[in-house]
Amino acid sequence: MNPLRVLFLCTGNSARSVLAEATLRAWAGHRFEVFSAGSQPTGQVNPFAIAQLQVDGIATAGLHSKSWDVFAHAAPMDLVITVCDAAAAETCPVVFGDFLRTHWGLPDPAAVEGSDADKAQAFAQAHAIVKARLLALLALPAATWNDRGELKRALDRIGFVQPADPHA
Repeated sequence: MNPLRVLFLCTGNSARSVLAEATLRAWAGHRFEVFSAGSQPTGQVNPFAIAQLQVDGIATAGLHSKSWDVFAHAAPMDLVITVCDAAAAETCPVVFGDFLRTHWGLPDPAAVEGSDADKAQAFAQAHAIVKARLLALLALPAATWNDRGELKRALDRIGFVQPADPHA
């Protein structure tokens, strides 16, 4: 079976989508081809995102902020997951294509103001949410992956998963 192609998509591609990309690649790179992009990329990965990934022992080499345009002529994606925060009135990118799409919104840790400790805590919390959702994704039964409708429902439910321990 070929790896499923997954794109994590947000606005800036500097924090949430990068955390998701690097983590899923580290945990299940044999099952998924993982990418991230932004509709208005910042041009660089937030240093707090890099630091958080390193704290969790996840490789950061090759991560960079990029536009979703780089995927316009690439092989088609199987799954697109938006991670912008509609609750904060962030505009989520709209994408079209023959792939499953779901929304796993979470607050943007890059928007947190305050001390470096405040920012680091925001990135730790965002990554805890990302990890909880990715664990739920990886725990989906094999039968779910064979039923597109059931898979879509399961993916949508995962968008509400929160870590059991807020300091995870």
